[in-house]
Amino acid sequence: MELAPPRGTQDLLPDRSDAMYGLYAAAHRAAELFGFRYVETPTFESTELFARTSGDTSDVVTKEMYTFEDKGGRSLTLRPESTASVVRAYLTHAQELPNPFKAYYVASEFRHGRPQSGRLREFRQFGVEVIGVEGAAADVEVIVLGERYVRERGLSQYVLHLNSIGDENCRPAYRERLVDYFEPYRDQLDEDCRTRLSKNPLRVFDCKVDGGKDFVLAAPTIADHLCEPCTVHFAGVRTGLDEVGVSYLLDPRLVRGLDYYTRSTFEWVSSALTSDQASTINAGGRYDGLAEALGGQPTPGVGFAMGLDRVLLAIEAEGAPLPPARPPRCFVVAIGPDADAAGRHLISELRDEGIPAAGSYEERPLKAQLKMADRAGATFVAIVGEQELANGTVTLRRLVDGMQKSVPTADIATWLTKLDGGMD
Repeated sequence: MELAPPRGTQDLLPDRSDAMYGLYAAAHRAAELFGFRYVETPTFESTELFARTSGDTSDVVTKEMYTFEDKGGRSLTLRPESTASVVRAYLTHAQELPNPFKAYYVASEFRHGRPQSGRLREFRQFGVEVIGVEGAAADVEVIVLGERYVRERGLSQYVLHLNSIGDENCRPAYRERLVDYFEPYRDQLDEDCRTRLSKNPLRVFDCKVDGGKDFVLAAPTIADHLCEPCTVHFAGVRTGLDEVGVSYLLDPRLVRGLDYYTRSTFEWVSSALTSDQASTINAGGRYDGLAEALGGQPTPGVGFAMGLDRVLLAIEAEGAPLPPARPPRCFVVAIGPDADAAGRHLISELRDEGIPAAGSYEERPLKAQLKMADRAGATFVAIVGEQELANGTVTLRRLVDGMQKSVPTADIATWLTKLDGGMD
């Protein structure tokens, strides 16, 4: 059989899996710091959920969904994004949940596209949603959280793009004007953009083929056509970001690829990533019409979805420190049959003290065990041999530089909890 993973997917193994685990852990810490609660939704949902919410002109619906029929004849789709799923779950359990509902997730998503670096068919996202708040303060908090996360990962080569795409009150008139503007250029648009022009003309701006053409760049933007409530809301978002010192670039042609977005749209674009690697590392916006599209009561919402695979690529591209791993902190090396039992006892004691520890499952020479410790990603080795047993000590060695110290066995856990083992 073919041992390689399916095209567009990847095996995450040490040390890269350690780095991704670090991004997961940082996502949990950041979201919880802002008062968000962790949620999980099913890996697959009714196809109608995504077809109804994403819009029939979106790439997700037209090209990218993994859809299948189960044994009961139901059409199901692997989750291509989580916002619709989280809102569905909220509507199902609204009476049991707080209002506003601040939810976050760390999950795998699935889209069928041409695989390339930063654009996988199975990819990992950290997302947050604030459901039930219409005011600009929720938009600001979501953006601040996203900004804080990428900044604390050591990234600096990125720009936050910001726009408002209006709502159901001001967008219809703008859409008509946009259609009138593009009509003379219809023959210069590719087939996808001609379809978008008829159904959702704003999405011509994010067309991969035609989005950069001069006549597209010269098209009227919605910034001059916002109604008063949308203008006030967008001003509130900008003021809030200015107050907390989050810089941004006003991008009047920024739209989102899913049809449920209204008002605020934003994305973080990394200049460290090439276009082939998909330079947008985080994107989101407001989706006040999504709950109603699912048959629920009108319920405002705002959130983002961050591509953790792309964040990791950006970290590597910028040369920023990789997220800290959590390998066995101490690898116990037992030399000789008399030391085996003492080594196993030491491993158990370290674990009881909350210190990750591991060791060899069978007797091996010192050099072989040191090699095992290095491959296991241990920070320290604790060597237990005949001399250490006789003295009631352990030889604690730091693997990064070979510095070592004799430590009383009873004190080993205390030493390991100090910075660098207290060796300096």
